[in-house]
Amino acid sequence: MTTDLTHQPAHIQLQALDRREISSRELLDLHLERIDASHVNAVITRDDEAARAAAQAADERRARNEKWGTIDGLPLTIKDSFETAGLRTTSGAEDLADHVPARDADAVARLRYQGAVIMGKTNTPAYCQDLHTDNSLFGPTLNPHDPKRTVGGSSGGPAAAVAAHLTPADLGSDLAGSLRLPAHYCGVYGLRPTLGLIPARGHIPRPPGWITSSDMVTPGPLARHPRDLDLLLDALTTPSPAENSPWRVNLPTARRAVGQLRVAVWAQDARCPVDRETADALASVEQALASVKADVRRTVGPVGFADSLRLFEQLLHATATAATDDAAGAAELAAASDLYEDDVSPRATFLRHRTQTHRAWLRANEERVRLQQTWHRFFADGQYDVLITAAAPTAAIPAGSRSLRVDGVERSFFDQTGWANLTSHVGLPSLVMPLARSADGLPIGVQLVGPAYSDRILLAMAEHLPWL
Repeated sequence: MTTDLTHQPAHIQLQALDRREISSRELLDLHLERIDASHVNAVITRDDEAARAAAQAADERRARNEKWGTIDGLPLTIKDSFETAGLRTTSGAEDLADHVPARDADAVARLRYQGAVIMGKTNTPAYCQDLHTDNSLFGPTLNPHDPKRTVGGSSGGPAAAVAAHLTPADLGSDLAGSLRLPAHYCGVYGLRPTLGLIPARGHIPRPPGWITSSDMVTPGPLARHPRDLDLLLDALTTPSPAENSPWRVNLPTARRAVGQLRVAVWAQDARCPVDRETADALASVEQALASVKADVRRTVGPVGFADSLRLFEQLLHATATAATDDAAGAAELAAASDLYEDDVSPRATFLRHRTQTHRAWLRANEERVRLQQTWHRFFADGQYDVLITAAAPTAAIPAGSRSLRVDGVERSFFDQTGWANLTSHVGLPSLVMPLARSADGLPIGVQLVGPAYSDRILLAMAEHLPWL
């Protein structure tokens, strides 16, 4: 077996394992060799001995015809924000440089229960709090398509590792586009599943040992093929024995062919314009779907972009305060009380959201539920099955840049995740997939959005789109 197998998607690698064309131990070593030779700085912590022991155990199970789960023996990497028992977990932060958890995050435990062989951890900005993947512990992760371009954040290490064929798949996380933006910039598939399908306990930046997590963060897989995401989704929605759970998720699959789906395309919005190359990619999607007689229509979207973004930011800043220490919290309260009523600067808005009352949050949450109902009606009334939007306004921006230019016009740095954050606070499944390349050879992706629990319908559509 040659190293070519590392360039194959995860489902092909699993087929090779099942046909006994290669052992899990051999497949692991092939990937470790690629990691050794890589210069993108995506995999930052390894435990080869434990990984080889897990691979050997998977090989012994196969020899006894006792395959554990859907991904038994498959080597994987894990974003360094997820706690891994016995393996350093830093979330890119200096004060966690020596943190070795005693327990897996729930999502990691589910992958192990399904037979995953965990090779190591992938890079993330400190506490997942940047749109570039760089930190003082491990340095920057480089984009495999162009080292002068960013990989995005915060799941930049996972996306780069998948794109560079260092791993067939990775476990990332998404709060504010943290998984989908890197998938777009690195040209891989990334799924933010329906909120609540996959538990986030053990995900840092909530401090180590916390049971609760943000009400918007969700773990999700990255891979090089939609079928791989489907395999990982199956594993990640199967409770591990430690959870003592009586239920099993059975997500619906597509009942109609892609050509029979009702598709909406939200191609532009003045609040977050996209560049010409991205607009052309969206137009190509429309043309491809029209060619197979799909019912595809342009829409201005079911919600107001600016109002939705305003609510998202209010809820985001609120959930981020949970682990703030008392002194810092008191300082923010004092700073907020000193603001002038007519101060509408970004700093003032930030402080007000960070120090909002419980009553204010309850009202914002009521607004969120009403927004969820608006999205539900958009899909449930029979108008559309899937909404397609841009993944981001442009292809990958220069590494380290704190600005964004769209066709030469300066835009907010945070517009990079504007389209992703349409769904971040309402919990809808959102899939980013590569579809085109810029004139500079950089990947350009699109985002597929569906109603709650339509994750597999999005995956089915993603598998067909490149071939239309």
